[in-house]
Amino acid sequence: MDDRIRAHAETLVDWSARVDPGDDVVVRVDEGAHDLAVAVAAALGDRGANLLATYGSDEMTRAYLRAHDGDFAPATAERTLYERADVTLSLRGSRNTAATADVPGDVRNAHARARRDVREARLATDWVSTVHPTRSLAQAAGMSYEAYREFVYDAVLRDWASLADEMGRVKTRLDDADEVRIVADGTDLTLSVGGRTAVNSAASVAYDSHNLPSGEVFTAPVTAEGEVTFDVPVTVEGTRVRDATLVLSDGDVVEFAAATGESALADLLATDDGAKRLGELGIGMNRGITRPTDNVLFDEKMAGTVHLALGRAYDACLPDGETGTESAIHVDLITRMGEGSRLLVDGDPIQRDGRFVWEGA
Repeated sequence: MDDRIRAHAETLVDWSARVDPGDDVVVRVDEGAHDLAVAVAAALGDRGANLLATYGSDEMTRAYLRAHDGDFAPATAERTLYERADVTLSLRGSRNTAATADVPGDVRNAHARARRDVREARLATDWVSTVHPTRSLAQAAGMSYEAYREFVYDAVLRDWASLADEMGRVKTRLDDADEVRIVADGTDLTLSVGGRTAVNSAASVAYDSHNLPSGEVFTAPVTAEGEVTFDVPVTVEGTRVRDATLVLSDGDVVEFAAATGESALADLLATDDGAKRLGELGIGMNRGITRPTDNVLFDEKMAGTVHLALGRAYDACLPDGETGTESAIHVDLITRMGEGSRLLVDGDPIQRDGRFVWEGA
């Protein structure tokens, strides 16, 4: 086994999930993530944790959803599984990134709504999501498998403690802020963030961070006004969405368009009322991620980008007793902060041309 796979597993179990002896750990294994799953199992055994592994496949999901009549019952057994778990580790690695592209949007939305309680129960655990490099993901990224593996491990195996210190500077600014303005090509959007708590997403549950790799600072907007264009393509439920534009008024999406994948964007916005609002503003800061790869887990962390999520807000950003945006979805859309761009906090620029003011030229 490649030593980097073992290092990935140890980082996931030790730094990211902070697994303790006796923890009940659910490991969700995608069909292409077998090698990482073996390394994770060894790391969990070494720490005296309890392992329950589940197998996932996009092709299985496609078969199930296309055969179903769309009247989904609540997934009580799966919800109970997560209610009893301490930790959930999701090891992603699909063999076909477009496997569910021909599932009707209304069926997909009904399935998401029926599983909302499952999602909430999983998010109540110490959950962490990561990616094992596969040939399908390399192909989606337009990279050779060998180059893609190097890319993944450059993003995952970082000095997370040092990056946490740097990202803490951005968190402090956002925690004290009332307003954030994003100005870029096709974008002039103002978001109110007063009273919200930013998350220093340093790839560890100790920082309320749940992705490996991570490397972002995010918060939950209260409301938003203006227009935003997302120039980093993303795949949504198997459909490529490119150059999406949203117009927001009083926090709601009132107009939308996309150069490709507009119907998939329309399906997302039709999921429920919360899907028309923003649940997240994120600022990418991982310099190991140097290019888009059509995998949002990486792309949203790319240094010199910001992303906005349609749908659910994360509880870690909200004051006690406040729910924020509620939705069955949380879908990230990404834009580059290139030449001429500005990121302003209460009117003061903290980033110009994609570089923070403290980084220099």
